[in-house]
Amino acid sequence: MKFGKVAAPERIDFEMKTPPAEVQKEQQAAGKAPIYIGATGWSMKEWVGKWYAPGTKTVGFLKEYGRLFNTIELNTTHYRIPTLEQVEKWCEQVPDDFRFCPKIPQRISHAKNMGLGTGLIAQTTEAFDRFGIKMGCCFVQLPPYFGADRLELLRLFLEAWPKSLPLAVEFRHESWFADESVINRWHELLTAHQTTAVITDVAGRRDVLHMRVTTNKTMVRWVGNGLIESDYERLSDWVEVLSYWKLAETYIFPHQPDNVQAPEAAAWLAERLQETDWADTRGPKVYVEPPPDQLALF
Repeated sequence: MKFGKVAAPERIDFEMKTPPAEVQKEQQAAGKAPIYIGATGWSMKEWVGKWYAPGTKTVGFLKEYGRLFNTIELNTTHYRIPTLEQVEKWCEQVPDDFRFCPKIPQRISHAKNMGLGTGLIAQTTEAFDRFGIKMGCCFVQLPPYFGADRLELLRLFLEAWPKSLPLAVEFRHESWFADESVINRWHELLTAHQTTAVITDVAGRRDVLHMRVTTNKTMVRWVGNGLIESDYERLSDWVEVLSYWKLAETYIFPHQPDNVQAPEAAAWLAERLQETDWADTRGPKVYVEPPPDQLALF
């Protein structure tokens, strides 16, 4: 993830200076708060033998991924709309508690009209509907040049997006965070359309760490810096924030350079959350060879 990348992250002040947003009781989980932790892809040969079972072939990567994580930031849908058969195949390979978070195609998010007046939104939502109970939250990543002056276009897009598919929006242009009045305008818009505001925690752009909650769920795109000391401090801060919110659903995606160390960050976070009495989550475990079948010894 190049957005917000800096050459010397150890010099960044990562303190969460903006206090957590107030969360209404109806937005909080009734019991334990479900937290979904995932990476940005499963095609990682570097994980074979440590996180994936030794000898795992490419065709088995998604099944192994689903054993480790309970969600994924599905970037492949950003580049092409999947077929219905492809979505069904993905769903068959992961357990029932797994949730996909597909990124909306760039043909929509990066188009001047956001797909309005075309068949792209309908094609995308038809495919995404096939995730069924394994749908987590779709998200649209607005390009860096999409500024707050296009708020009306975003409103029209949100009106066109079916309410049956949960949606989140990630803002990147600096104008969305220019002052509190601008933030309040998009906060009100997203709240009115039951749309989640993606929170991005990255070194070079601390303004995108807006800490706004607009629905009963949140999506956090957290970007680490190679497991340096501040990575663990920041993840610990998120445990505290999430304990305050206790939302009905939380999706958090720990990024690391080249995705290789993402399981380490995810595992550390999951372990901290599992030590609490309020979080319901699971995370990666280093692969351990199962014991031999006792009957095979005779």
